[in-house]
Amino acid sequence: MALQVIGSGFGRTGTMSLKRALEQLGFGPCHHMEEVLAHPEQVPHWQAVVAGRAVNWDEVFAGYRSQVDWPGAHVWRELAAAYPQAKVIHTLRPEEQWWKSFSNTIAALLTSSGPNPAPPHILAMMEVAAQIVGPQMLGGDREAALMAFRRRTEQVRAAIPPERLLVFDVAEGWEPLCRFLSVPVPQMPFPRANSTEEFWKLVKGEMH
Repeated sequence: MALQVIGSGFGRTGTMSLKRALEQLGFGPCHHMEEVLAHPEQVPHWQAVVAGRAVNWDEVFAGYRSQVDWPGAHVWRELAAAYPQAKVIHTLRPEEQWWKSFSNTIAALLTSSGPNPAPPHILAMMEVAAQIVGPQMLGGDREAALMAFRRRTEQVRAAIPPERLLVFDVAEGWEPLCRFLSVPVPQMPFPRANSTEEFWKLVKGEMH
């Protein structure tokens, strides 16, 4: 099963909501950090990625039809090349909203110096995530983080042909997503998932 959708957007841009939406539209299972935390066997793949070792993307994404969020978004260029038929969705949200959410969740988690009650495989993945997110986004420097946020969007727009790319704010709902994927609009509301509270439950291993 080859990936049909590749997500290039940073974490905290509505990626969990998009994961749920893609699964409702028939593009599931959708790979997301949630999947890595729920499947410890995924962690060695991403340890290899940050170590610069070769990985087999078909093995990493075996059983998945789509991918969004970190860690997969970190290798969006490689995935776009490996799966040339896949469409690319780049999630965005207003910058200040993103910074507030990112700094209260991912950045706070990865820069915490206190004891962490998370299971061992989650702690191992946090080390990977710190390397993926990078020092330019974990120093508490708002402007550096926003610069990285903007730069990713510019890079994706420059690399991916317009007909293959959807730049998407999940607040837009079903219509642009379904039009891009050529599927009918569901009758149900667009999913809203992964609040700050849900994020912390997930990394503590409390959500399954």
